[in-house]
Amino acid sequence: MDPTSGPVTPGMRHKARHFALQAIYQWQMTGYSAEEIEKQFLEDQPVRGTDLDYLHNLIAGIIANCDELDRTYEPHLSRPLKDLDEVDKAILRLGTYELLYRQDVPYRVVINESIMLAKEFAEQDSHKFVNGVLDKVVHALKLPGAH
Repeated sequence: MDPTSGPVTPGMRHKARHFALQAIYQWQMTGYSAEEIEKQFLEDQPVRGTDLDYLHNLIAGIIANCDELDRTYEPHLSRPLKDLDEVDKAILRLGTYELLYRQDVPYRVVINESIMLAKEFAEQDSHKFVNGVLDKVVHALKLPGAH
């Protein structure tokens, strides 16, 4: 039996976001295609225990919809988009993608995961910035449950 089959756990999704963030950052820095970056990640990274379908969806979806994602969160930035740190930009693109295209994921989960990624990969106070921007995106999108 394939050890990766079975129910998808929150940990498997977290790993998918973790690798997707790194892949999006790499894409931002290199401009390689989604296919090239995903192939490289699957070959070079310890993806065991990762929701690979979700990882594929995130990488392909974020790259394909990047301009729309930037337009969605940009009005909520405290500085120009061009001045954003590349890691912060990748986290905001990932979180905004999930808010727009993955309604199966509660917005609180998206924000919490984005904060965790910011604490792991970004500058010291980036998690506060990411939280503030994504919270404003949630309210602007009028997502169910947002007050």
